[in-house]
Amino acid sequence: MGTSLLNGVEGIFIPVKNPAVSAQWYETVLGFKLNYIEEEAAVMKISNNSPTVVCLVKVENYTPMKFPSNNFGVGKYVNFIPKNIEKLYDELKNKGIAVKPLGGDEEKKYFTFFDPDGNPLGACK
Repeated sequence: MGTSLLNGVEGIFIPVKNPAVSAQWYETVLGFKLNYIEEEAAVMKISNNSPTVVCLVKVENYTPMKFPSNNFGVGKYVNFIPKNIEKLYDELKNKGIAVKPLGGDEEKKYFTFFDPDGNPLGACK
């Protein structure tokens, strides 16, 4: 196997109905930091230490992201790495966020949750 030509992920692009409304949710619920906002998009940092930004992009004829059917069991395009997955799971449930059951075992845990536009997002630790 050769040396990778890439270093990581600079940006994740998520389709939304309204960047301002979505940015408020991502900030309030997940703690993302707003870099800047305009009519067509909001650009947010996952955390102060993360090089990855999340771009909430206004799209016409909005429909939530939908991962194609597969036999691997994945239904979302991105998994975020939480500091404490059980705490994140409990906090999202307590805030009334739609979440699927926490899965996995002692070594690896994961779950899917949904932003206000119905986009599936994941957490995995």
